[in-house]
Amino acid sequence: MFKKVMIANRGEIAIRVIRCLREHDIRSVALFSDPDRESLAVRYAHEAVHLPGNTSAETYMDIQKVLDAAKRTGCEAIHPGYGFLSEKAEFSQACKDAGITFIGPHPESISLMGDKTTARELMIKAGVPVTPGFQNPNRDREEAQQAAEEMGFPVMIKASAGGGGKGMRRVDRAEDFRSAYDMAASEARSAFGDDRIYVEKFIQNPRHIEVQIACDKHGNAIHLGERECSVQRRHQKVVEEAPSPAVTPEMREKIGQIAIQAALAVNYDSVGTVEFLMDKDNNFYFMEMNTRLQVEHPVTEWVTGVDLVRLQLQIAAGEKLPFTQEDIVLKGHSIECRVYAEDPEKNFMPSPGKITSLLTPSGLGVRDDSGVYPGYEVPIYYDPMISKLTTWGRDREEAIRRMSRALGEYRVGGIKTNLWFHRALMLHPAWIEADLDTAFIERHPELLHKGLDDDHINMALIAAAIKHYKTEVRRGAEGSGSAAQNKNQWKAGARLAIMRHRSL
Repeated sequence: MFKKVMIANRGEIAIRVIRCLREHDIRSVALFSDPDRESLAVRYAHEAVHLPGNTSAETYMDIQKVLDAAKRTGCEAIHPGYGFLSEKAEFSQACKDAGITFIGPHPESISLMGDKTTARELMIKAGVPVTPGFQNPNRDREEAQQAAEEMGFPVMIKASAGGGGKGMRRVDRAEDFRSAYDMAASEARSAFGDDRIYVEKFIQNPRHIEVQIACDKHGNAIHLGERECSVQRRHQKVVEEAPSPAVTPEMREKIGQIAIQAALAVNYDSVGTVEFLMDKDNNFYFMEMNTRLQVEHPVTEWVTGVDLVRLQLQIAAGEKLPFTQEDIVLKGHSIECRVYAEDPEKNFMPSPGKITSLLTPSGLGVRDDSGVYPGYEVPIYYDPMISKLTTWGRDREEAIRRMSRALGEYRVGGIKTNLWFHRALMLHPAWIEADLDTAFIERHPELLHKGLDDDHINMALIAAAIKHYKTEVRRGAEGSGSAAQNKNQWKAGARLAIMRHRSL
């Protein structure tokens, strides 16, 4: 195993990796940009290296700066986390050329699966089901529109080199195709430096199901069950759970083997995720493969008991998988809520700023992967995630109840967050009944209308207390009751107000 590892990332995933390294007596080296100088990763790691600059392009995505830092600190390996350089084949290759182990798949796998057009062609050859689509090899918008019309609307326009919802548009009418195509291409060019676009048939009301897989360098491959990721905003996941409430054991075996088949088609050799859309008839269609650790990996860790970061390290170090498919048994149910500094009422607009106070939940079956603290400034330059709150229960109902309780304990002061959205979601009948698809939030816009928040409730309680006090003073002056009676009434009123607050 490695003696020193650099984490080429930031925020909660950097903390997650550092904790795993500490458990196995591996020294850690963190990187930090100017805005991240006071980050928790800097405090947790054994060493930290400054990358001058603010933006990700200047810092965490600058391959040469990252490699130079690794060489200066004597790191044997680099863990890329997710995002940034985690799915850049050129970074994996650069690490290999520098004699540094990339804790992830080899560059050829990343390259093949990173290009959606190439990946689709490979999956078709490997017998993996894919949605009907048009590759658009000539970057010809007119050809693409003709193909879309032949497939029939609605269709999805996607960036060939993209992910994370960028360069993606749903088109419902032929007259909207050109403008949507141009916007997607422009966004793809800006985000990925590649404006190639492909078009695929839009599956109505699909569920987003992904399978966690692991392959070592000795030809062994397993899957660790599936996750349901259908609750999304702007094509990005907000809530995930494992296992999917829509997948039976027989379906799990089938989709798990398909995912392994997809991974072996590119000689995969790390932890990764194969993503599918599932239609109303329970047919699965390959969507993409994420050649890295997923944000939502904790829910799989909860139900399998497998430390996926440790597994990444073992595979990268050349070890064989420490278990077989028969050893993987799913136990219970787990849910993850991504806690963001954003305002759901304003289309989930980011809400950076200073966290003035913070109270995180704990207790049986609760895990909070966080990268913030009271006084921390959520920067404007990066993803506004505060933490990933996960719960585990013996079944889905218990996991939901536990999540609802945990969300009720969670308090973040100074900035707007999506906590109230998650609280409302956990109580929503459609969520409880697992009536899910990727348009869930659009189908339930009531989730985006916030009720009374804590500030309004506190102001109302204060106003009510003042009014009550003045009334009791007046009654006291009129001889209407003893001081003890007034005190008891005050307590009763306060308790009633608190109970009403907690029931919201």
